[in-house]
Amino acid sequence: MKIAYSGIEGAFAHIAARRIFPEQELQSYGDFRSAYEAVEKGECNYAVLPIENSYAGEVGQVTDLMFQGSLFVNGVYTLNVMQNLLGVRGARLEGVRKVVSHPQALEQSGDFIAAHGYVTEPAVNTARAAKMVAELGDPSVVAIASADTAALYGLEILEPGINGHQDNSTRFAILSKNEGERVETGSDNNTFILMFAVKNEAGALVKVLNKLGEFGYNMSVIHSRPLKGLAWSYYFYIEAEGEFGTEAYKQMISEMEYRCSKLKVLGRF
Repeated sequence: MKIAYSGIEGAFAHIAARRIFPEQELQSYGDFRSAYEAVEKGECNYAVLPIENSYAGEVGQVTDLMFQGSLFVNGVYTLNVMQNLLGVRGARLEGVRKVVSHPQALEQSGDFIAAHGYVTEPAVNTARAAKMVAELGDPSVVAIASADTAALYGLEILEPGINGHQDNSTRFAILSKNEGERVETGSDNNTFILMFAVKNEAGALVKVLNKLGEFGYNMSVIHSRPLKGLAWSYYFYIEAEGEFGTEAYKQMISEMEYRCSKLKVLGRF
């Protein structure tokens, strides 16, 4: 079985995919679309892609792929990451001059960086920063990344948890062609994902959302995204909690569809 992810070894997506599928072959792709389409084309069985970060918010590119594409969500996995200062063997804190990492990691660790007077350099992601530091071999240049990434590139943790108490967690969707399938991630499977665009009618959005409460469901997440090719028109991503597949659920979906130009049930987790 092959698992698609976007990025290089040591990237958060690689770490998440390895934890979800510890015994399976992981296949790296250069971007989200390529990883998604690898499953659509049958090259891989699943794709593990980020849908939301606790610091930066939703991952719009992946949300768009989920709305436009044909895959289903078979689970959602939350990866909690502690940001660490990583250096080559023999490096010491007092000798550090420059820190390389993703802008988000640099910002989260801003207090620590400012206190030490380090110069910063942005990188595409934390894994690429760690790889660059390892290849450079300069003890004065360090990276901010996870402990998993440090082990992968042979780096030492000079200072753990430099992002302090700031939460840094990312939720990853597990996507496949198989509707209704579930991949075990430790969740209670009581949450489902809906994506929809409403008809151009007065009050259509309110009427659709009201159906959730009317049938006893709790909406825990809602995002809006622009519809491609239709200026100032939007589609919506929601997560709702409650019993899935019951007669009441089916009736609710039917009544929602009446007000929607498109509605997709992506899956549950």
